[in-house]
Amino acid sequence: MSEQPAVGIRDVSERTGISVDTLRWYEREGLIPEVGRGTDGRRRYTPAVLRWVRTVQALRRTGMPVAEVREFVQAGPQTLERHRYRLALLERQSAAIDEQLARLTADRSLIGAKIESYRQIVEAGMDCEDPAADRLADEVFARWTADPADR
Repeated sequence: MSEQPAVGIRDVSERTGISVDTLRWYEREGLIPEVGRGTDGRRRYTPAVLRWVRTVQALRRTGMPVAEVREFVQAGPQTLERHRYRLALLERQSAAIDEQLARLTADRSLIGAKIESYRQIVEAGMDCEDPAADRLADEVFARWTADPADR
């Protein structure tokens, strides 16, 4: 299996959605391994470096602080301990993502209930300040928070 050729910074930007300036910043900040240069002096991203860019992108999107991303990337020499350290960082981040997903799921449910209550209030032609609208909203929230199957 042959390795794909290295690509330039614009291509990496298009593939990842990360701006060229941000890619350069990632490099300066030590968030990606050293990017090689072609004979013309331009950055050349190998498939391995591109995988690092995507990993860093995912870690940042999931809320890992820059300092921890840097630790992950620069974690010592090529040893088994380095891999154990990286594994521990990734497992902690995965657990944090699970917690974030649970919070987002609960928040989405609450927002869904609010949307449904507004839909019903609008369909009924009620004013939001109408006490009947408030009772309707209470009923919708009770249904939405009790059992998703009842929606």
